[in-house]
Amino acid sequence: MTDRRALMLQEINLNPKWHLRTSQAEVAVPPREPVLATAPASHASPSAPPPGTDDRRGAIMRMDWTQIKASVASCTHCVLHARRNKTVFGVGDENADWLFVGEGPGAEEDAQGEPFVGQAGKLLDSMLTAIKLRRGDNVYIANMVKCRPPGNRNPEPDEALACEPYLHRQIDLIKPKLIVALGKVAAVNLLAREATVASMRNKVHQYRGIPLIVTYHPAYLLRSPQDKAQAWEDLCFAVETMEGLQNARSETI
Repeated sequence: MTDRRALMLQEINLNPKWHLRTSQAEVAVPPREPVLATAPASHASPSAPPPGTDDRRGAIMRMDWTQIKASVASCTHCVLHARRNKTVFGVGDENADWLFVGEGPGAEEDAQGEPFVGQAGKLLDSMLTAIKLRRGDNVYIANMVKCRPPGNRNPEPDEALACEPYLHRQIDLIKPKLIVALGKVAAVNLLAREATVASMRNKVHQYRGIPLIVTYHPAYLLRSPQDKAQAWEDLCFAVETMEGLQNARSETI
């Protein structure tokens, strides 16, 4: 492990849970060039969209921040609206370089109307601190769906499809330099292809020309702490990727 990564790891403040284990399989990988993995150009669902979907999507993709927030708050386009307490739009710097995308709100998020405020949110905040970031400061946090799925289950395909234009418009408005997809639901919806998180890690994917990195969802890490070492490497990879993007931009100025 490099001195820089060791210092970053100390910042996570969750030791010993976030210590990298010393088995050969988990020795930190040496610096490497990003492996580009290009997503398909289309983000459409393989199933046929219901009538009027294209008109609705087009309208959402023309909205400004005020309009899209109002639209999400009043949305009844899928069954998830029936049992929600609050919609969970997203939070943070609307001109952020970093965008973190999860799958959907949990019980505490549904009660407060803000993403990642439960135990998974505390872990996400610690992960951000470890790489010198913090919520709301050059960071935006959103979810794939804006209403809580019952029992915190994964969103159904039609639910994700109904909410997809909202997230895509948020991304267009934010114009982040880097997207970090937290978990499989966010990753497969943004990249429009079915794959495991393990197979999508350690690569720089592309979402409409924006670099995208995949890592584990904080809720998954709470259930499977043995994978925190891999998530830590993903964070280090994200920092290296962002630095590369910033260096490339400075060279063109």
